[in-house]
Amino acid sequence: MTVTAAATRSRPRLAWGLAGAVAVLAATALLSVAVGSKSIPLGTVFDALIHYDGRLDDHVIVRDLRVPRTLLGLVVGAALGLAGTLIQALTRNPLADPGILGINEGAGLGVIVAVGVMGLSSPWAYVWFAFAGAAISATLVYAVSARSREGASPVRLVLAGIAFTYVLHGVGRAILLTDTNAFDRWRNWMAGSLASTDPDVLAGILPFVAAGVIIGLALTPSLNALALGEEAGQALGVHRDRTRVLGAVAVTLLCGSATAAAGPIAFVGLMVPYLARMITGPDYRWLVPYSLVLAPILLLVSDIAGRLVARPSEIGVGVVTAVIGAPLLIALVRRRGRLPRL
Repeated sequence: MTVTAAATRSRPRLAWGLAGAVAVLAATALLSVAVGSKSIPLGTVFDALIHYDGRLDDHVIVRDLRVPRTLLGLVVGAALGLAGTLIQALTRNPLADPGILGINEGAGLGVIVAVGVMGLSSPWAYVWFAFAGAAISATLVYAVSARSREGASPVRLVLAGIAFTYVLHGVGRAILLTDTNAFDRWRNWMAGSLASTDPDVLAGILPFVAAGVIIGLALTPSLNALALGEEAGQALGVHRDRTRVLGAVAVTLLCGSATAAAGPIAFVGLMVPYLARMITGPDYRWLVPYSLVLAPILLLVSDIAGRLVARPSEIGVGVVTAVIGAPLLIALVRRRGRLPRL
């Protein structure tokens, strides 16, 4: 059965499923605003949203801290989920992930250089360093893994990505250890966190994430055609190289923005496309929207868990997603011969 026939036959089910996922996302966002390290009555939460009073501490926590944090989680989650879907499609590797392939760590090193070496502090300034780091890291990982007769196989990509991740991780920490002020300022960011108090962070990344999402959505027909094979895709009129370049641009925009805002958060781009593909199958016209919705749900749930487990302190969302994602990666590697169709 072709992708088009399967999608047509299951379209109502997928549409209702996507609507249900959107409803779950809305409920999760509300829960993220209502629940945190400090207990605030639900009535007070709604009062703060509707009738804000800056003289009340609980209102300030809800409106000035939790609402921006939730909005940042929505944007960063969508960016990571879509980036993971695109990179798995472009590499035809179900184990590909912006974190595992070193892209997030490359973007993180770019931010560290901007902050620790260049002395930059504005998201509008250091986001460009994140883009450069993500692009360079992705290029190097693919170039190294492709230098064999088999080309960039799934296992070689993962191994090269993990190796570069550790190298970039070490370089970044070496830079920060030479500047204690930069280290103190960015240690929470390094663990992956949505707890940014800078209102310019979301505004700074939103245009780039929006551009990445638009490109990703526009590429879905081409990705479906290329999934049938490169020759079949070209026969259907798809320009392979242009699709890959645009996909790489979208991944760089999405990963660079998300990492600049929240730090290197791993495994979201791996888990979400895998789960979404179990629902939608290989049709990217549905897989991309599902990834855009499911990824923020996962990220916000992880953030809520991190706030509740360590009350009155909190655990970075990157740590929580790593705890969830590492066992999943092991399970995927163990059943490599039965990975979902891309």
